[in-house]
Amino acid sequence: MAVTQQLARVPADYLAACRRAAEQSPDGDHRWDPPSADCLDLDWAPRMLERACEPTRLDAAHLEALRRATDGDGGIELDFLNVGPHAIAFFSNSMPTALDPEAVAQVSALLGEIDMQGILQSVRDSGGGSTLGPGFTGDPTEYLLDHFGALRGFYAEAARRGLAVVLWWD
Repeated sequence: MAVTQQLARVPADYLAACRRAAEQSPDGDHRWDPPSADCLDLDWAPRMLERACEPTRLDAAHLEALRRATDGDGGIELDFLNVGPHAIAFFSNSMPTALDPEAVAQVSALLGEIDMQGILQSVRDSGGGSTLGPGFTGDPTEYLLDHFGALRGFYAEAARRGLAVVLWWD
């Protein structure tokens, strides 16, 4: 089973309710179940996108926004989401992370400025497409454009609605 990047858009009160449920449950059941319309599976795209956007192709601020969009940060305590038997990152050694609504808005604005089509054209022109990820055959452009578009749209909607984004590998 492949481990893939998962994201969920949630309001702060939903996270608080999950935290309370975990504290009150004898087995730590947090009742995490965000609506499927507010979830995104990025597959293996995050590291490939980052490699495509290395600093020679993207400035530091935008590269950091892409990293935060796929790595989150430690600003919101989420240990309660990764306690067995109800851990959401069951197949991963990493803990769930999140971005609060203010960080989501900042990241969303910067993602909206990234010309991924131009970046990937630069990668193709330099012959670097094969370095983007192990096991990927063929031109990764369509795959990465689709996943970057989904990521950008996901964050734009989260920012519009004032939501946090929780991230984990599963």
